[in-house]
Amino acid sequence: MYLAESTNGLVALKLGTDSMSITSEVNVLKHFSKVQGQVLGPSLLDVDDIVTPEGTFPFYAMEYLKGDQLIDYLQNRGAEWLGILMIQLLGDLSRLHSAGWVFGDLKPDNVLIVGPPAKIRWLDVGGTTLIGRSIKEYTEFFDRGYWGLGSRKAEPSYDLFAVAMIMLNTAYPKRFEKQGEKPVLFLKQQIDQKSMLRPYSDVIIHAIQGKYTSASQMRQDMVKAVSNKSTYKPKPVKQHRPKVKHKQPKTKNEKKSSYFVEIFLLTSFLLLIYILYLFGQMM
Repeated sequence: MYLAESTNGLVALKLGTDSMSITSEVNVLKHFSKVQGQVLGPSLLDVDDIVTPEGTFPFYAMEYLKGDQLIDYLQNRGAEWLGILMIQLLGDLSRLHSAGWVFGDLKPDNVLIVGPPAKIRWLDVGGTTLIGRSIKEYTEFFDRGYWGLGSRKAEPSYDLFAVAMIMLNTAYPKRFEKQGEKPVLFLKQQIDQKSMLRPYSDVIIHAIQGKYTSASQMRQDMVKAVSNKSTYKPKPVKQHRPKVKHKQPKTKNEKKSSYFVEIFLLTSFLLLIYILYLFGQMM
């Protein structure tokens, strides 16, 4: 993959030695452009061959997307964006699956956060496969076959397993290897150790176990998880303060009032983010 200049600005250029592979990716990008709804992948701009002394090589140019990697974005903006971005990703996957395709090699390296407003865009469509066929490209950590939790048949649940593992990867940037004979139990233990994953624990486990048959089902549960997380009110922590001779009931009331104001503002802010996101999805 190369960054190139055109008369209309920067473009991403992919050069290959396998004409069949390049042709397949071009066909996928062409199909994406016909899918109703939001743009799923980069826009295809041009297809051609380059002639060199070493031979003729096929290439295609596509839209250059400038943004942040998913893990970097969450580290900079906050873990509260995880659920919102996954809702968006699941909506895009639902449209892709309805068109008869599975993304296949779904992982943080193959998505980018662009904006504002923040939006997930797909980068590399090389692993995209027609439903019913065998997955042609995969990365072990996001592959249910590697974990012994399903086949490599191209079906919606394959992508949904990868979404669950993407969420785990955001909490474990260096990833981890499988251990023991009980992968579900092991993965659940990894989830429980990270506070950013606990609100979505049930959704992640369901996806890992293959209980979702469609991206829309998982998306609905993710919306509920985000909603429950945004309305959660932590219990106040009791602090032991030294006794003072002069009681000041008015000051205590003011502190108590200030505490609830902070909770109210925090809750309102999270709800506002969620409402704005849903509004954006309806546009």
